[in-house]
Amino acid sequence: MGPPGAGKGTQAQFICREHNIPQISTGDMLRNAIAEGTTLGLRAKAIMERGELVSDDVILELVRERLRQPDCVAGCLFDGFPRTVGQADGMRELDISVDVVVELQISDSLIIRRISGRRVHEASGRVYHIEFNPPKVDNVDDVTWQPLVQRHDDSETVVRARVEVYREQTAPLIEYYKRSGVKYYEIDGEATVNEIRQNISDLLKTADT
Repeated sequence: MGPPGAGKGTQAQFICREHNIPQISTGDMLRNAIAEGTTLGLRAKAIMERGELVSDDVILELVRERLRQPDCVAGCLFDGFPRTVGQADGMRELDISVDVVVELQISDSLIIRRISGRRVHEASGRVYHIEFNPPKVDNVDDVTWQPLVQRHDDSETVVRARVEVYREQTAPLIEYYKRSGVKYYEIDGEATVNEIRQNISDLLKTADT
């Protein structure tokens, strides 16, 4: 768990490699189901085309289908899911158990710095950061010398709105899991990538004992 820009995706990849388990993102599952034209994918597509949010029952059914795949026999890592107490309750009703929760904690100000500073070369997908990974020339791609852009979702206004939604939805979920008896770990998401990786690795080894 963690807000946008906390580094969930990066750390998820490390965890999955170390424990040989798949990373499960509901966003990826939705995109794949829509692309494959599955029954659930078509339902989700129709909902999204109406400008509505995909309901918890559709998301949970996607999760249940994904967990039936052979690569999930030894477990999996949920990346940014569940997002709400309703989804967490739905998982329990489907007998989907959670053993460990890792929360990456990071201040709103650093989130905004991390995300709003991103710049992208649209043709190649190369990503820069004006502070942490700047191009050789301001706002210019290192390879093609074409201009870089800031994606709409990375603008400060949009980032602030995304963070606010996360805080509103997730605060109850944090308390939910802390009371549930699962092993719950709070990690300093403002440390370096390698420090965070090592901290999580050490905690998960403890959790296995």
